[in-house]
Amino acid sequence: MRNTLAISLVATIAVVGCSNLERSRSLANPATPAKTIALQVCSNCHGIDGNSLSPNFPNLAAQQKPYFMAQLKEFRGHNRLDPDGFEYMWGLSRSLTDSQIEGLADYYAAQTPKRPATTASQLTSEGREIFEKGVPEKKIPPCSTCHGDRGQGNEAFPRLAYQHADYVYKQLMVFQRTNERPEGAVMKTVAHELTEQNMRAVAAFVQEFPAP
Repeated sequence: MRNTLAISLVATIAVVGCSNLERSRSLANPATPAKTIALQVCSNCHGIDGNSLSPNFPNLAAQQKPYFMAQLKEFRGHNRLDPDGFEYMWGLSRSLTDSQIEGLADYYAAQTPKRPATTASQLTSEGREIFEKGVPEKKIPPCSTCHGDRGQGNEAFPRLAYQHADYVYKQLMVFQRTNERPEGAVMKTVAHELTEQNMRAVAAFVQEFPAP
């Protein structure tokens, strides 16, 4: 009798714990709040406040809401084919509702991005030239045209300021050499003539985004 009561008590506690939506890790439950998903799931890769500690995962703090929502929906629809994207994000986004996606976008848009330490290297100087002036001889426009003069982004175009250089470089390679991001037609055209040095320089610059 005592053992039966103990088992029953444990089962009751488990049910109560699993039904606590404020602590839930369930991505299949449309009632799980977006902030809970951000804190309990997304934070493992992107940090509690959207500032990722790993260069493999993008910073999400202060990201443009329309861009953020569009990317999550691309992952959910299995339209983004970049390897890291489908490896990590296809499964995680599969059951997210439009409301949860919007809530996540609101959460991250409200976070404060953190600027890494600067090095004022030659690479960042080269990157500044491309970001602000483009590569005229190859008819490559300045990055600032779409991404803003402070790298803040512009709705459909993402915030780049303080983004991990490794991640930016990797995405530029995706745009240049593959069709793994089919929604990125503009970037595929822009990135087509960039050299590896150009891409590494721009990536270094936006990670630090040194003051003028």
